[in-house]
Amino acid sequence: MDDGIIAGRLLVATPQLADPNFRRSVVLLVEHEEESGTLGVVLNRPTEVPVDQVLPPWSELVTGPSVVFQGGPVALDSALALAHVPGTDEPLGWRALSGTPSVARVGLVDLDAPPELLATEVTKLRVFAGYAGWGVGQLRSEVDDGAWYVLPAESEDAFMDDPERLWHDVLRRQGGDLAFVATFPEDPSLN
Repeated sequence: MDDGIIAGRLLVATPQLADPNFRRSVVLLVEHEEESGTLGVVLNRPTEVPVDQVLPPWSELVTGPSVVFQGGPVALDSALALAHVPGTDEPLGWRALSGTPSVARVGLVDLDAPPELLATEVTKLRVFAGYAGWGVGQLRSEVDDGAWYVLPAESEDAFMDDPERLWHDVLRRQGGDLAFVATFPEDPSLN
């Protein structure tokens, strides 16, 4: 069954999602396997921790803001990175997200590799502490319960200069009812 939940798609929190880990979050799915679950990173939660404080070798390649983003509530002591690589080659130390053509040149970076391997290949890079994860069937259940919109991603979503606007901007570009949802106040009881 094609439910739209595939690597390279976005999960956008609905206004009803009250969990503080995901309230108004935009999650890029980086892996989705029917038999093992789903992994993603929250794209719009910058921290105040500079990348050069935790991963100095990678700080020169980071796209602004040059801070670590909180990728989700799981494994906050680990890091992963996303990078945009133009062209058609798959350079060493980078693995494309499988799934959708709109983010075909966005992929995961091997942070254990020397940054010099990717320095001339990467046009954008962002570092995340932690990730969001769902067990088999868990995300499908949350979508069915109305917690998430599953929407197409654009390659720029992962590297937006003003990540706090991402939730609003992704919903606005959908048009129709979802563009209207983008106008919902932070506190729905004020509506």
